Amino acid sequence: MFGVLVILWMGVSGCNPPLKKDEASDISAIKAMSAARAKAFNEGNAAEIAIHFTEEGVLMAPGAEATFGRAAVEAYYRSIFDQYVTVLESGYEEVKVSGDMAFGRGFAKVKLTPHAGGDTLISTAKYINILERQPDGAWLTTHDIWNANE
Repeated sequence: MFGVLVILWMGVSGCNPPLKKDEASDISAIKAMSAARAKAFNEGNAAEIAIHFTEEGVLMAPGAEATFGRAAVEAYYRSIFDQYVTVLESGYEEVKVSGDMAFGRGFAKVKLTPHAGGDTLISTAKYINILERQPDGAWLTTHDIWNANE
């Protein structure tokens, strides 16, 4: 049912009426959460990234099976931080809100410098996040998927 609603919602979202006050504050809160995730990535803080996912959050990294749950998200990022010093530039290019659900479409540029020395890896990507408003009003990521531009 959720998939059908998202498809219907995306199909009619082509018309862009002016944002309502609540919608603008939701978008601002979602962008702030995304910025907090990027800050945590740049600090190498896997636990801080994971708290921005729901308990059942799904991470769909390229070249890997989907991982499920906040603990799996934390483990995924910890494995990166154990190997690399990380620098991320990212942001949403589009955010749409419908009730307690939202999506964000964005860009990312990642630099990974191996702790053991060696060449720095640089990658650019595009991503989609699906987000859900929690009972306390916070927005958390339910699904995160990205793929490289290279």
